[in-house]
This record gives sequence, C-alpha cells and structure tokens, in this order.
Amino acid sequence: MDAFSSSFLSTLTPSTKLRSPVITTTLRSTSPSPYYAPLPYISSVRIEEKPPTSATTTKTSHPPPPQSPKAWPPPAPSYASPSVGAKKRVEPRLSTMIFNTFDDIINNFIDPPLRPSVDPKHVLSHNFAPVDELPPTPCEVIQGSLPPCLDGAYIRNGPNPQFLPRGPYHLFDGDGMLHSIRISKGKATLCSRYVKTYKYSIENQMGSPVFPNVFSGFNGLTAAATRGALSAVRILSGEFNPANGIGLANTSLALFGNRLYALGESDLPYSIRLTSKGDIQTLGRIDFDGKLFMSMTAHPKIDDDTGEAFAFRYGPVPPYLTYFHFDANGNKQPDVPIFSMTRPSFLHDFAITKKYAIFADIQIGMNPMDMIIGGGSPVGTDPAKVPRIGIIPRYAKDESEIRWFDVPGFNLIHAINAWDEDDGNAIVLLAPNILSVEHTLERMDLVHALVEKVRIDLRTGLVTRHPISARNLDFAVINPAYVAKKNKYVYAAVGDPMPKIAGVVKLDVSKGERQECTVGSRMYGPGCFGGEPFFVAKEPQNPKADEDDGYVVSYVHNENTGESRFLVMDAQSPNLDIVTAVKLPRRVPYGFHGLFVRESDLNKLSK
Repeated sequence: MDAFSSSFLSTLTPSTKLRSPVITTTLRSTSPSPYYAPLPYISSVRIEEKPPTSATTTKTSHPPPPQSPKAWPPPAPSYASPSVGAKKRVEPRLSTMIFNTFDDIINNFIDPPLRPSVDPKHVLSHNFAPVDELPPTPCEVIQGSLPPCLDGAYIRNGPNPQFLPRGPYHLFDGDGMLHSIRISKGKATLCSRYVKTYKYSIENQMGSPVFPNVFSGFNGLTAAATRGALSAVRILSGEFNPANGIGLANTSLALFGNRLYALGESDLPYSIRLTSKGDIQTLGRIDFDGKLFMSMTAHPKIDDDTGEAFAFRYGPVPPYLTYFHFDANGNKQPDVPIFSMTRPSFLHDFAITKKYAIFADIQIGMNPMDMIIGGGSPVGTDPAKVPRIGIIPRYAKDESEIRWFDVPGFNLIHAINAWDEDDGNAIVLLAPNILSVEHTLERMDLVHALVEKVRIDLRTGLVTRHPISARNLDFAVINPAYVAKKNKYVYAAVGDPMPKIAGVVKLDVSKGERQECTVGSRMYGPGCFGGEPFFVAKEPQNPKADEDDGYVVSYVHNENTGESRFLVMDAQSPNLDIVTAVKLPRRVPYGFHGLFVRESDLNKLSK
C-alpha cells in the first residue's frame, strides 16, 4: 500500500552524518533443513558512524566506487579508517541538539512506539530493514537470458529511512529510495539511490531527523501537541521551511511529457533521470511553471493513445479534492476543484476511461476526534459512512457535471482499470475492495482485498458488482497500453498476508460472474516474497499483438538465504514460467510501486 502521510523521521538523538544501522539479530529457525539459514529478526540496533557523502536537492554527486555486496543479516561495518579525502561531518548546531533532546523525551516518555504498527523493531524487521545506497553494480544472469524488449530500466520505489528510528515509525514513513535494474544487450546493472527530496537533503546535511513524522507521530492529543510545538519551533529557528516541500517521494514513478518522476502524494513530483551507466540522479522538485500547488497523487493515469496524464490532489481543507490533467507535452491544465466532496477522504488512487475520471469516496479519512479522544491516528475509518463513486467528464472545466453513486461496502485504495460501455452510457471499474477496512493502516495482515468488477449505468443510476476472485489480491496491473480501454487480463500480487507478497496471479476478467477467473499463477515458494508485478509487452508498437504477449517482472527476496533476484516471467504461460532470473548483488527491500521505462524513452528524457 502507498504512503498516505507526509511522514518524517524525528526519532534520533543528535546523530552523526549518514549513520548506518548495524542490526543485532536473534536467530529463529523455521526449518530443520541444513540447506536453509535460520530466519533473523531485529532485536536491537546500534548506530555507528560512516563517512559522509555530499548531497544536493537537484542531482546526485558522482557515485563512489562499487562496493562488495552486503550480506543479510549485515555484518558490523568498520569505519575506523575512513577513506582518504572523506569530508568531515558537520556537527549539529546547538539548537538542533536541544531540539533532538526534546524529541527523545517525547519518544521515550510521552509517545513511545507501543503498537506493532509503529514499532520500528517490528516494522523494519526482515527484508523491510533499510539498506545503504548502491552505485551501479553488475548483476549475474543465472537462468535464461534477458529478452531484447527489456532493454531499458525497471525501477521500483519504496520507503527506506535515512536514519534508523527510535520513536514511532510506520511502514509508509521512510525516505524514498529507487531500486533500478538497467538492462542493455542482455546485461543488467543494479543501482539504489535515495530520491534527493528537500527533506532528505536537509536531514542529510544536519546529520539527524528534523522533520516531524506526521503519520505515526501524531497519535493522541498530547503527542500531537508536543510534536507539533517542537516542529513549529524548528521552523521558526530556520531548520527547515515547509514551503520547500515536506514529502518523501517514496511511493511510485510516472513517465509523461518526456520526464520521469518519483512520486509521493504529500508533495510535488521530483524529476529524476538515469545515466547511461545506470546511475539515478534527482533533478529537482517540479511545480510545472508554478501551476501545480502543494501535492499530487502518486497514481496519475497515462493514456497511451494520447500521451496525456490525468491526476488529482486531496487534502484536509476544502476543496478536499482537486482534479487536473497534463497535455502530451507535460503542460499542466487548469485545476477543477470538487466541492461536492464534503469531507476529507483518503483518495489514494482513481481511474479514467476515454470519457470520464472516476473517484472513490471511501470510509477512510481524516479523523481528528479519534486522535483527540481515543489516542489514535489522525487518519481513521468511519463505519457509518456509505462509500460512493464520483464520475466526472474527463475534460471537465468545472465540477457541474460530476455525479455521485452510493456503493455500500466498497472501499477502493488501488484502482486497476476502467472503461466505457454502451456508447459511453455506462462505465466498468476494476479494483480491489478492501474488506475489514478498519485494519488498513494498523493491521495490514488482517486486511483482505477482494478484486471486484463494478458497473454503473449512467442513465438509470444502477450499480452492479461481482467479485473476480476470492483470493487476497492487490497491487494489480495491466498491459499499460490498455489504460482507459477494455482489457482482458490482470496481473495481481497475492498477499500472504499483506504487506508481504507470496506470488502473482493472472486473471481473465472477461469471464462470467460465476466462473473462475484465475488463468495463471506463480507462487514464489517458502520464505520467498516479491513485490508489485509489472507487465512489459514484447512488441508495444504492434497493434495486432495479443494483450498478454509479454513478460511479468518483479523483484523477489528469499528470506531463508538473504538473496534477492529479478524475475522475468512468461505472461502467456499457465504457470507464469520463469524465463530469466537475475541474481542481484545485494538484497532489495520490499517496497511499493514500480515502472518499466524502455531504452527509447530513457533517451528522450528531459535533462
């Protein structure tokens, strides 16, 4: 699931520049077999000093020499003899040290991380633990060969805290890190880099967390008041300026207007590029000539036929929803505020057809009273609220033509696709419906996502629904060429339970209501977990190619051996056969959403 909050790590005492976590593990065997290593979990941590690197808000510095792959669990690194010419770290200012002391008091006595959902020892265990940046490093193809259509880069975004937290930390709180596997002529190179957001850069320069952790750090009135006051003092003292952005860019990526963006819904997009050697550079925070304000969804929809991008932002004050789009050249068009959404709602994703944009007003939203009275999160659920779907013309100039339809019990967080039917008089929406929605933010392991097909007759207002599969499926994707058009196939991640992904299934959504829709499946095996799948077509320019003629790709991690791989699966085979396996030089942590960018598109990226 994606990051909801503009979350910030504020949980360390005055700390050294670019500190690296050393994880002490207690080994717990899951199998008596001598061929499997016991599964580690984090029981304690210590922080050791590491030679710092320079940081900038617009682009990365030259990469350091390649390092040997990091083992998992990682051995304790030695920093006794820093490299020659290493820049001496900057000591925190006296004011920063004082603020960090108050932060420690809040974390230890006022609002300690008591719940598992915000306990870093739980949240950052196993392959959720953060890793250091990795310069471009060659990978070994250990099975098959990389198909020519994969020349380009598969990039996956996800949270990776720059500093190991000691206070409350939620899965969505980490700084955005991009893990890119650059493929060219059958060879692969892995690179992992932080998105150099304003938050990352300020904290990197100061050597400690500065920004408040909004999502997990404001549970209850006392915690909200103390952390809010501390943040206000930090701002007044000049430690950071929230006008420059407070987001993490840790959720997804998008390519439109010849630019590649790292996205998080609490901030503006960050433009990035890949070098010819496979390194990742952050170019800067983009406001589209001053036309984009505050934030943008991490799930814009790109129409492959027109090159346009459609997006929105949402927030805690009216208008709670604002819709907009970009033309094929990446120029932002005017906002369309939606005032008919009368209360703040968690609008993480949406869908488009050729004629409409579709929004879901669900039971998750801002819940300040639960925070004040019950000590809970400022984001919560309202079981009395009836979810509804809003449909507005795709090129609307205002909200006058939006229509809302009640859809009881339908809570959409991720949309798969939508299309028009009956000459535009009906729309069909594919999306996982989050059952037990009250557990979405606190106990993801108790959530079941049921993929449904929803049809709305725009003439009669009749809403019909039926499930596509009974399995726990989310992070579902399609052939990108079929966005906003009727598609047949869906590739969805299997929760075991979420947020861990045990495999991927292929669904045929054209089948009838009472027919089994699963037509392909690949489970990764005991102790092996992957991420969101992504479909790559073999011949994207061939209009006669079958919709499923391509490959499904994903990073997969083996918790028994500590090894991560990049898998390429045949999308047309019933077992989603593994065509190629690439052994990665070090583990890739679990994350959120990814994107494949072809070599031809990488070459067109704006500098």
